[in-house]
Amino acid sequence: MHEFVTVCEKAARAAGGVLLDWRGKFHVREKGPADLVTEADEASQETIRQILLGEFPEHGFVGEEDIDADLTDVGGGSQSSSDCEYRWIVDPLDGTTNYVHGLQSYSVSIALQRHSELVVGVVFDPVLDECYTAVAGQGAQLNGSPLHTSGVTRFQDALVATSLPPKVKPDSTEVRLFLETMYRSQAIRRLGSAALNLCYLAAGRLDGYWAMSINAWDVAAGILLAREAGGIVTAIDGGAFDLDDPKFAAAANLPLHGELVQILALDAARRI
Repeated sequence: MHEFVTVCEKAARAAGGVLLDWRGKFHVREKGPADLVTEADEASQETIRQILLGEFPEHGFVGEEDIDADLTDVGGGSQSSSDCEYRWIVDPLDGTTNYVHGLQSYSVSIALQRHSELVVGVVFDPVLDECYTAVAGQGAQLNGSPLHTSGVTRFQDALVATSLPPKVKPDSTEVRLFLETMYRSQAIRRLGSAALNLCYLAAGRLDGYWAMSINAWDVAAGILLAREAGGIVTAIDGGAFDLDDPKFAAAANLPLHGELVQILALDAARRI
């Protein structure tokens, strides 16, 4: 795995450089309501594709900016998904809205999947020059230093993050759960980059994170990072996490995760 993570970090850092170079030069368009994309997203993804498939041409590749990108057919590079033992899952700019508005919370996220298992994850924050790396079974690191989740075990003491869809409806489940978790936690944040939220969980900066409207490329690398740092990640209801349907609850440890899952179940219970 050493070769994979080395090339993955090289690609993430190169893409981060592309994003920095594009600042103030891009045009913005909408892929959907309030769902933004720029030339920087596309240039970043092409840089990643060239580096990864240049080194590993037999690997599959799926990126957010591919037309009709679908994780169930992740071999969008040189081969179909069913033919590929390894496939790269790429978000070339996670936090595009922040990027467009000049906020610093955005990142490049790259994961490597072998069959159904996440084996390598890299998330790079080009503004802070923070590179988060993880290899399955070998822990997680930030710029070479080991990462560990926080020791917070009570939800009332927890700093929690969530991700909401670009156009969230005021009567949606997510808004109700946002209010519920805001009321029960120490504080809640919506930072704008799912990948960085999971990295911050791995680093002990956040204690919990949940999301219901998210894509696999947003979180594939971060899920591995959070787990390798000691975090617990499951489906939103506490069941097994499924990257094809990435609604999830993540927390620093088992007691906190259990409380988070209970809180997230409250809305459904009240509507029965």
